[in-house]
Amino acid sequence: MNKTAATVAHQRFAIGIDLGTTNTAVGFVAIDDDKAAPAVFLLPQVVAAQESRPLELLPSFLYQPAATELPDGALALPWDPARAFAVGAFARDRASSVPGRVIASAKSWLVHPGVDRRAAILPFGAAADSDVKKLSPVDVQARLLGHVCEAWDHAHPEAPLAQQHVVLTVPASFDVVARTLTEEAAAAAGLPHCVLLEEPQAALYAWIAFHGDAWRKQVAPGDQILVVDVGGGTTDFSLIAVTDDGAGNLSLERKAVGDHILLGGDNMDLALAWRVKLRLEGEGKNVDDWQLRALTHSCRQAKEAMLEDKSVDERTVVIPGRGSKLIGGSIKATLTRAELEESLVEGFFPVVDANAKPQQLKRAGLQTLGLPYAADAAITRHLAAFLNGQKPTALLFNGGVTRSPRLQERIVDVVKGWQSSVRVLGGADLDLAVAKGAASYARVRAQHKGLRIKGGAARAYYVGFEKSELAVPGMAPRVDAVCIAPQGMEEGSEAEIATVLGLVVGEPAQFRFFASRKRAEDKAGAVVDVAKALSASDPELVEVAPIETTLLGTAGALVPVTLRSRVTELGTLELFAQESETLAQHKLEFSIRGDEA
Repeated sequence: MNKTAATVAHQRFAIGIDLGTTNTAVGFVAIDDDKAAPAVFLLPQVVAAQESRPLELLPSFLYQPAATELPDGALALPWDPARAFAVGAFARDRASSVPGRVIASAKSWLVHPGVDRRAAILPFGAAADSDVKKLSPVDVQARLLGHVCEAWDHAHPEAPLAQQHVVLTVPASFDVVARTLTEEAAAAAGLPHCVLLEEPQAALYAWIAFHGDAWRKQVAPGDQILVVDVGGGTTDFSLIAVTDDGAGNLSLERKAVGDHILLGGDNMDLALAWRVKLRLEGEGKNVDDWQLRALTHSCRQAKEAMLEDKSVDERTVVIPGRGSKLIGGSIKATLTRAELEESLVEGFFPVVDANAKPQQLKRAGLQTLGLPYAADAAITRHLAAFLNGQKPTALLFNGGVTRSPRLQERIVDVVKGWQSSVRVLGGADLDLAVAKGAASYARVRAQHKGLRIKGGAARAYYVGFEKSELAVPGMAPRVDAVCIAPQGMEEGSEAEIATVLGLVVGEPAQFRFFASRKRAEDKAGAVVDVAKALSASDPELVEVAPIETTLLGTAGALVPVTLRSRVTELGTLELFAQESETLAQHKLEFSIRGDEA
């Protein structure tokens, strides 16, 4: 990122943003302070009509009131007295009374391939005659990040957020599309240069920052740290190994990342709501789909209160009335701690064998459109499938759901049932760890020193190019491949390929990619004969998914370019082709986790 001297002068802070499904948090630390622990930036937000105050967490909810629903200025913020919508605590609380006007879990929609994620589809399921303005998942994320930017800039006009070192976290399992959409939302909010970081890694950085140098006394070479991150909308698993560089220095290396599992606190809230709904209907009280949405939000509030405070044995949940069928307007019911623990512990964290797999249910041929939730709600079965016999020696919890000591206890008991020795790494605030860890990582990047979790390319990667030769009847043009990412290339690093190639622009073209575990000595720019490498008795190259796209330019033109590659912190290989004359850049992305284009 090119920065002017004026911009660099304002780079005082390293900032981490946890844009969570349920809550958003911001951590920050001065770049030039090596010893300071990341702090939490309090986010001003509307908490009630005509009342705002700063809080540690900004609930990731967006509320759009009807024209006459609230008095003028009810949603005013210190920097915008005429704000017509709200994000944060008030928006979250309104979800239990006017669910059709509140957008929740927008982040989960970023990974839904069955919808146009740039289209105005939220709030999903809103009545066709509703006057609420629909927004795209990307728009909602942009508004949440926009609120963060406005709050920070209001508090720090001398150091605008866009000019700081900003790291934005995403689930480890986010695919290339979801990451790209997250970057689009950040750019729309005024953060075009933020760096993405996996949430489980951020949680581990927070644990390290909390313990300081003492973290090295709590782990040893050979340890495998299992990060269990159960948030509002997703469950993420990562396995990180503790290694020794041979000189007695400990380092960390990410070994495995789980699949994207759309399973978390949202599912638990709905499970509790159904439990209450069935009990009420057994008493002769009807609860329709609209009321179920409101009940789900009310159950979430009850769940959070009881998980946070062991002394709370029950909570009242309220369902707004719907016409004359409900005598007395709203319906009240009680959710007890016994019901809570039975639904959550036994339903989502059952005791299973180490060889358990998620249950695959036969899908109906026709379904309503909606989020592609995990078919099996048992998080422990997903965990067993992820580990697949691997033996973690330490557990690090993250995510609001795992704040519950009872749920932590169950997960530990299940893992100990698979192997006897595993310990819990404690000390970090589970709601704020990701934001603080991202800020700590942002400082490491800004200072160009400090501990970084490694996760280099397990294979060498190549892109194919046709050789310019005389045409021969019946023979396809020969293809060579140039190495764009050597084996072991660390995430966050770049490679320049000096070879000048011709790039097809303005018309559909296919880019062929290859990988190799056997050419460990190849450097960036090394050229391989593809036919020879593929046809050998023990092939040196494996062809992986191609990318087909149309790059901007004059139709059919062949422009001279040089290549530059970068492996991102999220395991994406970015390939840039820079035109020699205009210096215009074209970008391709390729995930080196699973080799998916």
